[in-house]
Amino acid sequence: MSSGPPTPPLGKNYFSSPFERFVRDEMAEWTSAFTLLDTFETYFDSHVDLLQRKLQKHSDRLKMKAEETFKIRDLSGDQLAENIEREFKNFKLRLSSRMTKLSASWQSAKVVRTREKVSFFFGVMSVLFSSLLFGMAPQWVHVAYTAQACYLLPLRAYNYKKRAWHYFLFDLCYYVNILNLVFLWLLPSNARLFTACYCLSHGSLASAVITWRNSLVFHDQDKVTSLFVHIYPPFTFTVIRHFYPGAQSRFPALRELPHLNPIKALFLSGAIYVIWQLLYWKFVLVDRRAKIESGQRTTSFSWLLNDKRGLIGRTLSSIPPNRREVTFMIGQLIYAILTELPAVFFLYDSSLFSGIFLIFIFAVSVWNGGGFYIEVFGRKFERELEALRKELAESNMRSEFGRSSPSHSDVLLPELKLSPTVHSQELPSDLNSASSHSESEPSLSPTLKKAQ
Repeated sequence: MSSGPPTPPLGKNYFSSPFERFVRDEMAEWTSAFTLLDTFETYFDSHVDLLQRKLQKHSDRLKMKAEETFKIRDLSGDQLAENIEREFKNFKLRLSSRMTKLSASWQSAKVVRTREKVSFFFGVMSVLFSSLLFGMAPQWVHVAYTAQACYLLPLRAYNYKKRAWHYFLFDLCYYVNILNLVFLWLLPSNARLFTACYCLSHGSLASAVITWRNSLVFHDQDKVTSLFVHIYPPFTFTVIRHFYPGAQSRFPALRELPHLNPIKALFLSGAIYVIWQLLYWKFVLVDRRAKIESGQRTTSFSWLLNDKRGLIGRTLSSIPPNRREVTFMIGQLIYAILTELPAVFFLYDSSLFSGIFLIFIFAVSVWNGGGFYIEVFGRKFERELEALRKELAESNMRSEFGRSSPSHSDVLLPELKLSPTVHSQELPSDLNSASSHSESEPSLSPTLKKAQ
């Protein structure tokens, strides 16, 4: 807190400019000048008086501000004690209400954390269980794929429906997963369907891990489901093609396909893709155009179009609106065919290349998941550090104010003396996102604010 202008150093420029000129003149004729005592009385008395008035004005302003902040009134005796007691009771009631809200938020946060722990447990166990199946009983991999799909896909549909995201469920990845299940359990002898499922699983679905930045984040069920949808189909069909003992007896379609005909394979997978694209265009982009354009529903096309940071979004934005849908569909077809080329020419005939391919795709998801954990928890630590800085700054301000205004210490007792009580309670640090805080609510101690 500033107490006035800084004191000028001794020596040169100690007096004002007019007086400096007076000193220079005095060197020639000092006997006709004022004495040194007269100078002090004339110059400094007025400045000291001005400084005192500034200090008094500043002090009065601080007192008025303190009265407005802490509602100090000129009360004395019983009235002051009664007022403090009433304010203290009101504060305890407000504190009790806030603690009740915090308790409810804590219970809600506990439910969230429990769900995340369950998701983390099943995510890790799924990776471990799939690895064990691959090494010990590869003939059960397609069963594990089916069991997880029957759980995760309906759960994804339910969650997306609640969020009005269910138009994403019409995307190619879900369409291919359904075709995979149809082949595995209904048409295992259909060679054409097997060819299309194999190419699409190793093409569009596997490459989506890179283009859509799928992340292996075990505690997030949504991210685990997205990764499952894109990486488990190529894993399952790789096992069926190269590591399934007696696969031809369980899937007779393999007898007709010792090798893939590149042109036929690309034509079959392209035909399946075109059928899906026509259905998507008719039932989503045309029949539900009004909801999409109004913003009530979101599709992968509208999401990519609004993503100005991505290459696809910037490219689509540069195309006239009446040609964007056609351009997008043609671009997706070209993308699907290009991503299937490795599967057609290398992966189908080589178990080594197939293993390297799966490891690469899985490594990308692990890398994305590692970046997610580091960035998210890094930002969380930064927020907590900033909250700690604010708390220390407020504590310093209050301590300085207490030293400068000792007469107000009794009025601050309800807040300052309750702070240790709040400090003694172990409140979770992550409840700041679980409870909101309005301006009309009572002012609490910095520690309780941090807990919120």
